Amino acid sequence: MVEVTVTPQSSLADRPVQVQVRGLSPSQLVTLRASLTDEQGERFQARAFFRADEAGEVDPGRHAALGGSYTGVWPMGLFWFLQPDTLFRRLVKRDVAGSPYRVHLEVFDGVRLVTGPQDQPLASCEAERWYVGPGMQRVPIREGRVRGALFLPPGPGPFPGVIDLFGGAGGLIEFRAGLLASRGFAVLALAFFAYDDLPRTLAQLDLEYFEEAAELLLRHPKVRGPGLGVVGVSKGGEVALAMATFLPQVVATVWINGTAFLHGNPLVYKDLRIPPIPYYTERVIFAELGALDNSAIFADPRDPAYSTSAIPAEKIRGKVLFVVGEADRSFNSKLFAELAMARMPPESCRLLSYPGAGHLIEPPGSPLCSISSIRGTPRPVVWGGEAQAHAKAQEHSWQEIVQFLELHLGPTATMKL
Repeated sequence: MVEVTVTPQSSLADRPVQVQVRGLSPSQLVTLRASLTDEQGERFQARAFFRADEAGEVDPGRHAALGGSYTGVWPMGLFWFLQPDTLFRRLVKRDVAGSPYRVHLEVFDGVRLVTGPQDQPLASCEAERWYVGPGMQRVPIREGRVRGALFLPPGPGPFPGVIDLFGGAGGLIEFRAGLLASRGFAVLALAFFAYDDLPRTLAQLDLEYFEEAAELLLRHPKVRGPGLGVVGVSKGGEVALAMATFLPQVVATVWINGTAFLHGNPLVYKDLRIPPIPYYTERVIFAELGALDNSAIFADPRDPAYSTSAIPAEKIRGKVLFVVGEADRSFNSKLFAELAMARMPPESCRLLSYPGAGHLIEPPGSPLCSISSIRGTPRPVVWGGEAQAHAKAQEHSWQEIVQFLELHLGPTATMKL
């Protein structure tokens, strides 16, 4: 009898699992398919074609996929190379604490380029992929001006504190915060516009808002001070670098494909104002499938006319980890990282630069999203990236990010699932 198993059946979404098929005929050609449906009802799936070994087994960790959504030996290929049935959809877990993604795995005889209800699998099973570990507490934050969600690991703590920021689409995105908290950090997923009663659009970066959030987090009895960490991607990386520059509470900063200058919106903090470099929207390119390639709307930051828009990273007293995707098509993030690092002492910063990785470098388990629709743009946006290189970058950078935060914020208690 053919059977397919996933071990462990329930796991955190950033952890590896083992997929195994047994009971096939030697050298039998089969299709393995993984599929899930997100909270919006959108289906994502991946499939790969394998030939069973002499024992009638297929193990994607030992056996090469011959074709399909990927080729070669990828233990997590069926998870990492999921693609949406509908173009321009991005896999983003919304209900982080309430439910897992349920990934349905099926084995079909022969090569099945498509499968319908009439196609009966030889075997199937289901895996749960969680974004929080057991006992995790999610606390909605609506205090003063601060809006977000605080993830607290089980136990008395105190835990090292981290603020987690996303980018220019706004809203509140929590999946990375849940996974970081499952590594033993107290993590505040922080919204800064287009959420609750915050401004609908981003007119300026008011650093006092982020200072208020940092103070709120450090006041919590389960958060261990005196310093905290910040993780930010895209516009959130720009904010994270500014926080590291001006807020002494920030001692460890992870900047993922951000900038080193103010763009589009000024930064204000007390009596300080840093003017922005304007976006040159007339330079936008309609790229493949009509999506927007925004990389040219960013002016060359090395132009002396823009020197007053630079974030003065030389003032940073903590440590910064710069994470760059060299195939980022949103903007030249490697140039921005190098310009920021040029202003800093070498011992206070480190660069991880990944050829082939795109803009949206996320925890492993998030499949590459190279083009997606986002709030506030009339067409989908090109993010860039090559699937296999991007997957490797996510796996490597996530381990480095966790180790960096542990090193500079102190030890954590990692959770099991």
